[in-house]
Amino acid sequence: MDAKRLFDIFFSLIGIFFLLPVFLLVAILLKREHKGPVFYRQTRVGLNQKCFQLIKFRTMCPDADKMGLLTIGDHDARITKVGCWLRKHKVDELPQLLNILKGEMSFVGPRPEVLKYVEMYDSSQQRVLSVKPGITDWASIKYIDESSLLATAEDPESFYIHNVIPSKISQNLEYIDHHNLWIDFKIISYTLKSILLK
Repeated sequence: MDAKRLFDIFFSLIGIFFLLPVFLLVAILLKREHKGPVFYRQTRVGLNQKCFQLIKFRTMCPDADKMGLLTIGDHDARITKVGCWLRKHKVDELPQLLNILKGEMSFVGPRPEVLKYVEMYDSSQQRVLSVKPGITDWASIKYIDESSLLATAEDPESFYIHNVIPSKISQNLEYIDHHNLWIDFKIISYTLKSILLK
C-alpha cells in the first residue's frame, strides 16, 4: 500500500468521524425541506474506466438530472434552498469521503466525469483515467465558479464540451506527470483557501 493510499484512508476516517455531527445536521435540514433522499448518487467514470457511484448530499429536487447533467448558474431552479447553501460552501461534496475510504477516489486527482462526456475523450485525453479520481485538483480550483461561468455561455453544454473539458484535462495531465504528496498538500490547501475566500 503506497503513501497516497495510506494518507487517503487515515484522513478519510478522521474526516468521517469528526464530521458525523455535520452529516446528521445536513440530513435533518434536507429532510425538513424535502421528502427526497439525503444522498445523491451518480455514476461516474474512475480509474481504468471503471464506473462507480459518486456520493454527494442531495442539492436538487429528485430526478433533476433528467433535465440536464450540468448546473447552470447559482439560481438553477432545480436547486433547493438548503442545496444552494451546501453547494456554495462545498459541503455537498463531503460524503465523497466514503468513496475515498472504499478506494474509488482519492483526496486529490482528476474530478470524475459522467460517461456521456468521457466517451468524447480522444486517446490522449483518456490518460486522465490512469489515476484515481479525486475530490479536488488544480482544475477544481480554477473552475470553482463553473456553474456561474456556464451561465454566461450562449450554449452552456457546447462551451463545457469544447472549452472547459479540454482545459481541465490539460491541467489533469500536467498533474499526472508531476505529482507527489507535497503537490497534493498544496492543492488541498489552495482548495480550502478558495472555498473560504468564496
